[in-house]
Amino acid sequence: MTTLVDNGKAHFNYEILEKLEAGIELLGFEVKALKSKSGSLEGSYVIVRGGEAFAMNMFIPPYQEKNTPKDYEPRRNRRLIMTRDDIRKLAGIDSGKWLTIVPISIYNKGPLIKVSIAVVRGKKKFDKRESIKKRETERTIRREFVDR
Repeated sequence: MTTLVDNGKAHFNYEILEKLEAGIELLGFEVKALKSKSGSLEGSYVIVRGGEAFAMNMFIPPYQEKNTPKDYEPRRNRRLIMTRDDIRKLAGIDSGKWLTIVPISIYNKGPLIKVSIAVVRGKKKFDKRESIKKRETERTIRREFVDR
């Protein structure tokens, strides 16, 4: 299991409540681009519409610029492949207050490309400061142990 694309700011900006795994419907050159570790999950989110889940605003550049179709949109909506129970659970969460569904990472599991999505709640400014402070103290502790 190799992580292809990671949403680095998701852990900083959001409090992760629940994680799920989903497949994703991609074109061939999108798979090649992801396997070359190009792409971004910044600003992307998941919506549930008509009994299906879609990843919105996920950026996957073309693998070879000249060999892609002219009408290719790198930020197109991509369908997520999930069980009906998981989609119903997400649909109930989607209507809840102050909760968002965000893709955390894209990875391969054998020959398949999977997306790790999470139900998150946005952090307030003081929560972000607290996580920065915690990260800094962990760094200083590690530095002191390395010096000894």
